[in-house]
Amino acid sequence: MSDQLDMPNRSLHSSIRFVAFSAIAAVVAALAAGSSVALSVPVWAMFVGWVAFFTRGVNARDGAINLACVWLGLAFGVAAALAVGALTPPLGRLALPAVVFAVAIIVVSLRGLPLLNNVLAYFLGLIAFFASHLEPSLESLFHLGGASTLGSSAGWLCVKLQQRLAPHS
Repeated sequence: MSDQLDMPNRSLHSSIRFVAFSAIAAVVAALAAGSSVALSVPVWAMFVGWVAFFTRGVNARDGAINLACVWLGLAFGVAAALAVGALTPPLGRLALPAVVFAVAIIVVSLRGLPLLNNVLAYFLGLIAFFASHLEPSLESLFHLGGASTLGSSAGWLCVKLQQRLAPHS
């Protein structure tokens, strides 16, 4: 009987925790977006890092691995853009498909690595580079990588803050 009387309190507590989890994510996302603007990095690229953090595991170790794969994906994007530029004169319209094939075979094959095997995060990096329309350069790599690092760090902070609300069992 006591458990039945306590049920409304459990439901209320659960609802409050649900809202608090959501509020933490919203506040951290807003702070990360504001930081992106202050640092003059694209907010959307910050969210690439945020999404990458949550692709596999939600701890610092997995987050760092996911972020490393994003950075490598960005680097593959820079290399691919340079390769397309170099191969367009001899191959014409076939340069892009040839480079995409080469990059895709490499990235998908990396799934066999013991650590840096997050194919989704590699593709997030590639997408971020090509979506940015930046020139293929180290500056572009660090610009987008910095934004992604901010987002991944914000994802980690969000999880750490939400874990403080988790019931201790």
